[in-house]
Amino acid sequence: MSRAVRFVALGDSLSEGVGDPVAGRPRGWAALLADGLAAGPVEFRNLAVSGARARDVDERQLPQALAYRPELASVVVGVNDTLRRTFDIADVAARLDHVLARLAGGGAVLLTACLPDPGRMLALPAPLARPLARRQRAVNAVVHALSAHHDAVHLHLADAVWVVDRDLWSADRLHPGERGHRVIAAEFHALLVRRGLAHGAPPGREPEQPAPTRADTLRWLATAGTGWVARRCHDLLPQLLRLAGSEVAHWARGTSARLDAHAERALDVALADLSVPPPSVRQMAMPQVPLPREPVPRAVVP
Repeated sequence: MSRAVRFVALGDSLSEGVGDPVAGRPRGWAALLADGLAAGPVEFRNLAVSGARARDVDERQLPQALAYRPELASVVVGVNDTLRRTFDIADVAARLDHVLARLAGGGAVLLTACLPDPGRMLALPAPLARPLARRQRAVNAVVHALSAHHDAVHLHLADAVWVVDRDLWSADRLHPGERGHRVIAAEFHALLVRRGLAHGAPPGREPEQPAPTRADTLRWLATAGTGWVARRCHDLLPQLLRLAGSEVAHWARGTSARLDAHAERALDVALADLSVPPPSVRQMAMPQVPLPREPVPRAVVP
């Protein structure tokens, strides 16, 4: 009997499987993908934890993953970093580079993905959405550069289709629903097949459970959504309001380009410290989110 293929998933709630519950527990794209990796046995371990940041993956999940000695390892993280007042693109880049280098050095094939920014997913007004978009663009640029540097199997989830197709998303509008998880699994499977790294049946793309209804969305907002907002009020919200005030002030003066330039300089420094080729990969990952053209209420300005 052939030895089982070992696959480990590192990351946050996306890889944990939030949005795709089965028998009361999250399943998710990684588990669906594991079923199609080989015709023989596959050992799958999911180390992803909801709320994880790059630091958590580096300090907590990586040691467990290395001890597992996987042939395949997925690392998808970064959105939670953008939702914290302590966001530091240089720290995110350094930690992701360390994680990917250690896993690749242990012989694992890497799976990575760039992600849509949460401001677009939640349809926030531009003064609130643009700071988050700027951060997610930076994270995506780092992921693009590191994926190329470490020869990872990379999936583009920041494309517009992933934002506009609401059938892919769960009631919270931040995590894929079952259909979304299945599509992610199927897309990763197709990329692995092209490299000759997947030999099992591809995951089905059609969901087996009904899509979330408007009542599901309202229920989430009244329960889990309320808790999510309350937690962010103590962390992200005060800073996000300051960032939004700065966005509006610069927009009113016609100097918004300064904020973009500052973010670009920080990204250049982060990528230079990693010694990976930044410019062409960065441009692939950084679409702009336009500022509002209509007058902005004075109350928003601090």
